[in-house]
Amino acid sequence: MLYKDFKDIRLSALGMGNMRLPQTEANNPNAPIDWVEAHKIIDRAYEAGINYFDTAYVYNAGESEKCLGACMKKHPRDTFYLATKFYIDANPDYKAVFEEQLERLETDHIDFYLLHCLMDSNIDNYLNSGAIDYFLKMKEEGKIRYLGFSSHASVETLERFASHHDWDFAQIQLNYYDWLYSTTKQEYEILEKHGIKTMVMEPVRGGRLSALSEDADALLKSVHPEWSISSWALRFVQSLPNVQVILSGMSTMDQMEDNLKTFSSECSLSEEDKEIAFKAAEMFRSKLVVPCTGCCYCTEGCPMGINIPEWLKIYNAFKSDGSFIGKPMADAMEGPGPDDCIECGNCTGHCPQGIDTPKVMKELVELIK
Repeated sequence: MLYKDFKDIRLSALGMGNMRLPQTEANNPNAPIDWVEAHKIIDRAYEAGINYFDTAYVYNAGESEKCLGACMKKHPRDTFYLATKFYIDANPDYKAVFEEQLERLETDHIDFYLLHCLMDSNIDNYLNSGAIDYFLKMKEEGKIRYLGFSSHASVETLERFASHHDWDFAQIQLNYYDWLYSTTKQEYEILEKHGIKTMVMEPVRGGRLSALSEDADALLKSVHPEWSISSWALRFVQSLPNVQVILSGMSTMDQMEDNLKTFSSECSLSEEDKEIAFKAAEMFRSKLVVPCTGCCYCTEGCPMGINIPEWLKIYNAFKSDGSFIGKPMADAMEGPGPDDCIECGNCTGHCPQGIDTPKVMKELVELIK
């Protein structure tokens, strides 16, 4: 396992994300976590040298924190680092949330604490709520070791928040696709300018960079046949000097083993390999239409109970692979579907990617006929 120095400690370059732990029901984002399988994966991460474990108050309606806390309590507390987050839009009572998180995680302190999902719409709430001062106080008392934030905001809002005080770290969505086609490069440079180390979420873009289009995959395999497609995405992020920890939400043991293989030795991309990755991204983009990462923020507010991320995956399957793949996927879905969408817009207000889901649902109705 690769490690990098962070202030007075050493962190594994690969971190364990706990937003996509295995669940008891496939294709149901609201199904409970399968604790037995989840603990097997978390234990494997720990045994392999991963020492950074990330979760959040809202993941799996709080069950992610509980599952992680129960698993890690059997290990010496000074051998790993816990990261979790306060999301003001979910529960503005930051004092109560923090105390509840300590209980859920079965710990007396949190190593890396983040203000969660900074957006243009909530920055003033974070700045004016008193939460930052409170968490800085918790840091002084030793209940928080390092304080940071995660961002899905515009570059202007990120700059404003990064300038607020000397943050210990920040977390952004970063991968080679968004480096080209979103504001990721600018976001990374803002953090670098402020001397804020970068924790990376969505390095494989919610799994979208694990299997690109047929021609893009073939290009990558022709250059390094021994590498998985996912490995290219992780290696690109590892190439960036301000990156501290790369989080991967590993929900299967196969994903875990593939990532451990990647981080078993130095794995940065050469400049030539970066150009190949960018070429593959261009080929892929011509077929990828909806940039869903599967975060499931949209599902909580859907009054019709539509499994939006899975339907967006089906939409992309129609667009990239045609009805040959999309139709069987649609036929296998159970529960409310695109024709149940009432176009209320609740989903778009919670989507970090800004996807116009009602518009996609309307198009999907025609595609699955």
